[in-house]
Amino acid sequence: MATIAHARRRQVQDPFDIHEDVPPSTQDTDMNEHEGDEEVEEEAEEEVLELEEPDDQESNYSESSEEEVVDGNIQHDMEKLANTYPGFRQRYRLIKRIGEGTFSTVYKAEDLQYDRYDNSWDLDKDNEKWSPPPLKTYSAQSSMAFDATQSMEQVRRRKPKFVAIKKIYVTSSPTRILNELELLHDLRNCPSVCPLVTAFRSTDQVVAILPYFRHMDFRQYFRKMTPPDMAIYLRSLFTALSFVHARHILHRDIKPTNFLYDPDTQRGVLVDFGLAEREGVESKPCTCHDDPVARKTKLRAALHASLAPHNGYPKQDTRPSRRANRAGTRGFRAPEVLFKCTEQTTKIDIWSVGVILLTILSRRFPFFNSADDVEAMIEIATIFGQKRMRHAGQLHGCMFETTIPTVGSQGFSLERIILWSTCRSDTGEVLSDNEKQAVEFLNRCMELDPSRRISADEALQHPFLQMGLDAPAQQTEGADDDEMDILKV
Repeated sequence: MATIAHARRRQVQDPFDIHEDVPPSTQDTDMNEHEGDEEVEEEAEEEVLELEEPDDQESNYSESSEEEVVDGNIQHDMEKLANTYPGFRQRYRLIKRIGEGTFSTVYKAEDLQYDRYDNSWDLDKDNEKWSPPPLKTYSAQSSMAFDATQSMEQVRRRKPKFVAIKKIYVTSSPTRILNELELLHDLRNCPSVCPLVTAFRSTDQVVAILPYFRHMDFRQYFRKMTPPDMAIYLRSLFTALSFVHARHILHRDIKPTNFLYDPDTQRGVLVDFGLAEREGVESKPCTCHDDPVARKTKLRAALHASLAPHNGYPKQDTRPSRRANRAGTRGFRAPEVLFKCTEQTTKIDIWSVGVILLTILSRRFPFFNSADDVEAMIEIATIFGQKRMRHAGQLHGCMFETTIPTVGSQGFSLERIILWSTCRSDTGEVLSDNEKQAVEFLNRCMELDPSRRISADEALQHPFLQMGLDAPAQQTEGADDDEMDILKV
């Protein structure tokens, strides 16, 4: 029988409580809710969410409006999921699969009992248009009958509310799942961060219910973005990171597919805290936080030992092993992650945002496409040069050397990289003033030394992210007047 974690759908301020299992009953238990989400995995491959096009919000909101042809295997998985939890079909109607990754599968579903709960997580509920009354005039008796019929029709054809149902694979560690539940509880009410609606489980199968946000595939709009569009996009992302970092939480997996953005509403939401962790957890002191003089002393001693004569490899290597969290997505990992820094900070997320901005400015996605950490370091060294990359390694007690001829000593400027990527280097074109401001901001984000890298709060105050704030919001003029005219009819 199913064992269900008890909670409420409304957000509460009491501390995060862990539910203890109760003996299984002989009757099916209704699903209650608990705040929680997904899992944390070290050395994880990226969880690829296939972002879809926004749904047509102006269509008829009948139950069949979202019906689509679903593959037979996916339909079988959806049926299996619905049958796993007692009362599932009375609460949610699965529509389609919208994402599949290493640790979970995400489905889009209609929330059938939306009206029964406090839905403070719904950002669009206050923006819904009021349905105007009929314009025709009826007699008193026929008007009452019509109103009753119209009321029933509105109940049957109300605008559906969608949620994202994330089925977490049973191979995920319970400790890591609990870690994310606690993180999401701490991040409740944070702007631009995807809230948790509820979560429940049956035996070892955990399911998280998240809001479904309209968004567009990053690959469909990033090449059309102007500098003001980039500023709006990044302002929303840094708003989320500012609140996340203020609580000393590292997201660890910042990338376009984990920031659901709708260009029409210019609103983005940070999702997927499966790899997130608290700053300082299981960390050890790293030389990057040492005094420069002490760091040089340690490096000099290590270099002296490496220059000593030796024949082959030692039979028993007495050097201590170096282990560090390297979770994240290939191409978006910060240099300190690649160099196995044992004292990583929230600045690793800032580097990943810089990679996103570099992708937009260069019109190339993905910009970095390495197969492993060594290739990733070579890609970064090709841009920044051996000299700066060697210094970046020394910050963390590592040595960086390469004989690859394409990796120069000085590297290239990011402005030159962008001109080359956009095929403007041979035509003599230069970057516009707005693009130069974006590149200056990019240099602050992609600083090899994490201590000199810009923070999320500093980024929000940067002139580049202030771009477009003075522009008036686009609204349909006269909309309120039209509604008032309807009322007067």
